[in-house]
Amino acid sequence: MVASSDKAYGPSARLPYREDHPLQGRSPYDVSKSCADLIAQAYAATWSTNVCVVRCGNLFGGGDRNFNRLVPGVIRDVMSGRRPVLRSDGSPVRDYIYAEDAARAYLLLASAMRTDGSLRGRPFNFSLEAPTSALEVVTLILEVMGSDLLPDIRATATRELKEQYLDASAARTTLGWQPEVPLAEGMKRTVDWYAAHD
Repeated sequence: MVASSDKAYGPSARLPYREDHPLQGRSPYDVSKSCADLIAQAYAATWSTNVCVVRCGNLFGGGDRNFNRLVPGVIRDVMSGRRPVLRSDGSPVRDYIYAEDAARAYLLLASAMRTDGSLRGRPFNFSLEAPTSALEVVTLILEVMGSDLLPDIRATATRELKEQYLDASAARTTLGWQPEVPLAEGMKRTVDWYAAHD
């Protein structure tokens, strides 16, 4: 399996992204995902390599030490008594998926690939299918943590796509996949992890 991302799709006026959406990443990271997806699909088409592509929304959960990311950066800020910093104006919308749900998605697809040759070369989207703005995520974290801090909205982020979110219906219908952890519950588990590992 190739670990891709919703970033492989790049900018689009047509949302949600479906698996047949063109891959048109523009930033270096996004282009790297688009290219890896295409190479994996080329190997499947040319040499019948048993490979699938997994495109997840924004992963979150305990153990992530990249505090430049919204989650866990906001959690660390609040735990330190600092106002949580938002580099954007709070309006960008993303899809999220709790890390344990993503792990289940990978395992489910790996199992299906062992017995179903028709999956070869296919990409699958996995997310909660609940587009959420950055400010909504910050607000949720503040609620979960029982904090009355107000976000520090800096609006300095540039070249950020306003909206990116996925349609995961192919994973639901083909693989029988469903996320098990709603956003609020996943955020509570994430906050609890950082509280226990601070």
